[in-house]
Amino acid sequence: MKMKTIKLSVLACAALMTGFISCRDDNNSNNLPPVSKTDSIAAAFSFRQPFTYFSFKTGTTVSATDSATTKWDFAFRFVNIIVNSHASGPGNVGVITQNGIYENYMQAPESGYAYDTTTTKLAINAKDRDPNAWYLYDPTVHALTPKAGTFFVFRTTDNKYVKMEILSVTTDVPFTNPIPPTTIWYKFRYTYQPDGSRNF
Repeated sequence: MKMKTIKLSVLACAALMTGFISCRDDNNSNNLPPVSKTDSIAAAFSFRQPFTYFSFKTGTTVSATDSATTKWDFAFRFVNIIVNSHASGPGNVGVITQNGIYENYMQAPESGYAYDTTTTKLAINAKDRDPNAWYLYDPTVHALTPKAGTFFVFRTTDNKYVKMEILSVTTDVPFTNPIPPTTIWYKFRYTYQPDGSRNF
């Protein structure tokens, strides 16, 4: 009888410990710290070349051969930025162009996200000389500059939240060079929340 009682006690303790560990793991998975990075990627200085695709989850570029998948979140080409939704891809990535101080922005909205509804109506405005475009263009020196105080809030393909700010835009050769640029470099920073919450 005593042996049976001891066995039952051991089993009960094991069950309690398993439950405790499971709860602890679940809590950890729901309270992961945001991932903040600064990165640079190259894109084509041409409307005729493929886009350069990027995944916030992996923090890396994605092959153009995967453009018809949900492996990427956004992509650069010249001044255009597309997101993986509707006309641009099979995902459901939404984005909000936000004005304010990047460091002080601590929570993504629940709604209000825009999508690439058509090839001419993209979520991020990149139209030349449009006052609502994400960049400024100086025709005297042919320079592209990200608008100060403008950044983007994404809801990704796997329903995570990210804030991203483009820091600079440069080309492989100056505009004044006899040979025009072929590559445009985007330097950007982002904060990715892997636990699915909207908090940064």
